[in-house]
Amino acid sequence: MKQLILILIACLIGFESRAAFIEGLEDVPMPEGMAQPSNDNISFGNEESRLVDTLLTSDTLSFRQVQQFYAKNLPELGWHFQGKRGDTLVYEREGEVMDISCESKKPLVVRITVKSKI
Repeated sequence: MKQLILILIACLIGFESRAAFIEGLEDVPMPEGMAQPSNDNISFGNEESRLVDTLLTSDTLSFRQVQQFYAKNLPELGWHFQGKRGDTLVYEREGEVMDISCESKKPLVVRITVKSKI
């Protein structure tokens, strides 16, 4: 319920009407100019925990732009930046950890993994 409220608030205060959310992570926005390959995510979960791993791709964006997008938008959804682990950005929210990493620069391939802290 909290996630739904956070999503609604974020939609009202800052996301553009054309902002899309990541399939399998309906509470995580996708930067404009990125695409999510069909059937390219792994998702496991129940009421107590979840694991979602997906890739996003872009021919026009840089990882720095993706970093800036998430630095601006994820806090509005309750995610708190925890720092970097190597080249991976780490966010946390209510018992979950999100890793955002650059898999390839040309074309840009970004891996996003959300998992419950157990």
